[in-house]
Amino acid sequence: MPKKMKLLVVDDVDINRMILGELFSDNYEVLEATNGVEALEIINKDAQDISIVLLDLLMPVMDGFGVLKDMNRSGLIKSIPVILITSEDDDEMSLESYGLGVSDVMHKPFNASIVTQRVENVIELYAYKNHLEEKLVEQKNELIEQEGRIKQMNFSLIDTLSATVEFRNVESGKHIKRTRLLLKLILENMREKYPFTDEQLELISSAAALHDVGKIAIPDSVLLKPGKLTKEEFDIMKTHTVKGSEILQTLDLLQDKEYYQYCYDICRFHHERWDGRGYPDGLAGNEIPIWAQAAALVDVYDALTSKRVYKDAYSHEQAVEMIINGECGCFNPLLLDTLKRIAPKLKDLASSIAD
Repeated sequence: MPKKMKLLVVDDVDINRMILGELFSDNYEVLEATNGVEALEIINKDAQDISIVLLDLLMPVMDGFGVLKDMNRSGLIKSIPVILITSEDDDEMSLESYGLGVSDVMHKPFNASIVTQRVENVIELYAYKNHLEEKLVEQKNELIEQEGRIKQMNFSLIDTLSATVEFRNVESGKHIKRTRLLLKLILENMREKYPFTDEQLELISSAAALHDVGKIAIPDSVLLKPGKLTKEEFDIMKTHTVKGSEILQTLDLLQDKEYYQYCYDICRFHHERWDGRGYPDGLAGNEIPIWAQAAALVDVYDALTSKRVYKDAYSHEQAVEMIINGECGCFNPLLLDTLKRIAPKLKDLASSIAD
């Protein structure tokens, strides 16, 4: 035999509780309370099982308004319907009751058939509403899971493309890994000005792995040349920023708009400079997104401290001094201040992932 739903009658008059109890005893397990305090004890204990509360207004110890206010504070008014059954015939009282979440107001003396039908209607309405809310929660959770899968696919794609770039550019070694981690360190220490969340920092550092993806489209004769590039060759090399952003535009897997924007901005703008003398678009100042500015600084730092076929590695101290003195292009003063402030941490992190 299925378990009966519970119905709570709250009234300080015995005969009223008895009449209402008789009306619903065939279909419900009827609970009774003589005042608001008793009612709240029952509601808080059996909240999951109570289908409806039939509530009187004027009672000793705590009145009906006290019950409604407490149910509002706890949020239970959203899941447990309340019908006010009262002898008070006052429009202001009814308005206040509705404002506190009452589903219906009925006046004594009442018609038994009308009370029964209205109670059933309210219970059915609330059951439908609660069902819809559960479905919405399920759909939201499904969307969250789907977004998680998309992000995981994005990260896998990034790792694959990054590995391809490293494979083609034999000098890069752990350049991509260092770029990701050093960029995250820089931005973590700029949160006073740019309050990135932990999730945003993860997305940005992951996006940084694609900063040189456009080098896939650069001819080997230029990309792998063991020496200084001619002006013409350097012009070809510079196109990796544009080619990279064009590649990203073709990747349907980058469905997360925020993630795509980080990838695109870092890929296209990591050679722009604060004074507008960078490439490919000649952006200046804060026209360059801060994550692209930080990626540019980290890219230069790692290039300086890494050994290349055409040069030896500079020390951490030399690299920092060269960047701050403007020998490697012009950078945002805030970025340079951050670099000076966290230079020891940067050195330790870079050393921990050295080639």
